[in-house]
Amino acid sequence: MDRNAKVAVTLGDPAGVGPEVIVKALAAMPEVERDDFVIVGNIDALERANRTASTGLSFTTAGSAVAGRITVDEVELGAPLPDIGKVSPVAGDASVRYITRAVDLAMSGLADVIVTAPINKEAMNLAGHHFDGHTGLLAHLTGSKSSFMLLASERLNTIHVSTHVSLKGAIERAKTERVLATIEAGHNHFMRLGQKARIAVAALNPHCGENGLFGNEDMEFLAPAVELAQAKGIDVVGPISADTVFARAYNGAFDLVIAQYHDQGHIPIKLVAFETAVNVSLGLPIDRVSVDHGTAFDIAGTGKANHANMLSAIAYARLMARSPRRQMA
Repeated sequence: MDRNAKVAVTLGDPAGVGPEVIVKALAAMPEVERDDFVIVGNIDALERANRTASTGLSFTTAGSAVAGRITVDEVELGAPLPDIGKVSPVAGDASVRYITRAVDLAMSGLADVIVTAPINKEAMNLAGHHFDGHTGLLAHLTGSKSSFMLLASERLNTIHVSTHVSLKGAIERAKTERVLATIEAGHNHFMRLGQKARIAVAALNPHCGENGLFGNEDMEFLAPAVELAQAKGIDVVGPISADTVFARAYNGAFDLVIAQYHDQGHIPIKLVAFETAVNVSLGLPIDRVSVDHGTAFDIAGTGKANHANMLSAIAYARLMARSPRRQMA
């Protein structure tokens, strides 16, 4: 693995599995590669996970580097470390402050890419941070008008027109302008990585609406977005019935599927790549990759958390950091 990117890893909710998957992932790496990382969080939470996972790591605070120790950008909790496996406003507030600090590092050039461990939306809102999750928070912190969620895996990739909204709200957002912007975001991302993606747009309604029998949104909003994107030279087709397009993409027909709403894209990805798919934020002035799982309070603190997804997120983050940021439409 190339060692040419400084990676800031946020701890996520300190009461969840984030600290555990981080220490396990770091322990699985050659020691020399750990110098590329700064963990944004709390040493106490990492030490607790270190004991649970028996990884034998050691830590030091940023600004006082010690050979063989992992650097931690310490963010003060202002309260005792929250109990493991429980929803806590202290943990929710801490998770937001970790992300805020990591964004500062990335915006100032002190980090090339951010990798985020999972947060708990209930805890975050209990702490007074009313965002839909990482996606909305990152857009707010970077001053971005909007952002896009890409789920990436070896054989299936999907980017979402909308994510954490009601199904009714998702239907209202599936308009030509937003669908076109989503197509362009996916296209630009793949071009950045050196590939002109073959893109398919998943229909909103069953059977693309059957010429209006099951709804007219696909004809009225999605088809015009596809035509506008094609006019810009983007390799995109659709809308295609959602009950077939993901299988076609998985079998090699397409590199990227435009999903109209959260579950339409998440279900197929989590079915075929639950442990390896990663969450990538597009449309931001910084690069961010995340694990594609939650805080798993039910197993937090037991040593059972699987760190494979964290390793996948780190690998994808480094891939992005090696690729120049540029707009290509």
